[in-house]
Amino acid sequence: MASIKKFELEAAVRHDMGKGASRRLRREEKVPGVVYGGGKDPVSLTIEHKLISKSLENEAFYSHILSLKTGSDSERVILKDVQRHPFKPRIMHVDFQRVRADEKLHMHIPLHFTGEEAAPGVKDGGSVSHIMSDVEISCLPDNLPEFISVDISDMQLNQIKHLSDLSLPQGVELVALAHGDDKAVVSIHIPRVEEPEEIPTEAPVASEVPAIAQKSDSEPKDKE
Repeated sequence: MASIKKFELEAAVRHDMGKGASRRLRREEKVPGVVYGGGKDPVSLTIEHKLISKSLENEAFYSHILSLKTGSDSERVILKDVQRHPFKPRIMHVDFQRVRADEKLHMHIPLHFTGEEAAPGVKDGGSVSHIMSDVEISCLPDNLPEFISVDISDMQLNQIKHLSDLSLPQGVELVALAHGDDKAVVSIHIPRVEEPEEIPTEAPVASEVPAIAQKSDSEPKDKE
């Protein structure tokens, strides 16, 4: 499936470095970043937080060739890494990699599952288990897909689809398969029903009764 969406992102070249400078940028609602690769030197960047945050809400942003604009210059890049605040809705840092038309990319692409309702295994009472949600692919930039579609409409009960069963766009390879690792992607099985735990109803035997409750007639009576 060819990539048809276009993403443009504006950034400014950053000259002030260090943790203090990064903290000042974040207080100004800006995000530090870097672009590297493509046979050029790395360049530090500054991006408006609201712009990068909105872009990251779109799943396709992670798997597309992006147009990164810095002033009058524009470069084709891909998103390589995003650092987020551990508990605040804040983007802390972003990394971009320059793209060359003759150089293969290695990227994680989401899987989109279709045909679940029509699957015979589902009609027979089975439950679909999505074992993988994305796959790592290798391809030239112009062959980069937005996602990989996985049709499960023909899956039977107790059937598993592996990486080798996926239909790939032209020019796209799965990195795991190239290393001989044919991982499971999706399966249909009857859900396991756990038996409820039985609760004992028998009264405790004498030996289990606390000693304080086992008074004998030989114990002295309280004085009046």
